[in-house]
Amino acid sequence: MASFSRRMRDALMFGAWVGGAAGAVAAGTATEADAALQAHVQARYAQERARCLAGSSPQDQATCLREAGAARDAALKRKLDDGGAAYDQNAKERCAALSGDEALDCLARTKGQGKVSGSVEGGGVLRETVTRKVGPVTPIPSGASAPSAASAASAASAP
Repeated sequence: MASFSRRMRDALMFGAWVGGAAGAVAAGTATEADAALQAHVQARYAQERARCLAGSSPQDQATCLREAGAARDAALKRKLDDGGAAYDQNAKERCAALSGDEALDCLARTKGQGKVSGSVEGGGVLRETVTRKVGPVTPIPSGASAPSAASAASAASAP
């Protein structure tokens, strides 16, 4: 049902945009913006209801219809939220305890970068980023030459 909530949040955002645009050109009233939002939310509800009735939801039909109705009601009251902002804030707070490159790597992992292994069912999800750092280059003194591959091989085989 999370995808439905995300779509309903999008409906709210669209409705807010419609309301803002109507106010900006002074052609619309709050009632017209609310009517546009209501129409958009109702259209989304009709799509989700049809999905429930067709059996294309992973939930049983009664639960699907109940959730669709609850999401519609919450969207109309502008109280529908999928928690995305709270997740982002939580990630920032967790990474704030780190400094420098570690903090940057932490934020990158929260945004899905890097390698992910494990599962919640298995006891945890491990997110990993790898940062390779190259040490300083040591210049060869003038007049000296770098060892050739042959001399390096003979030095390695000497007792």
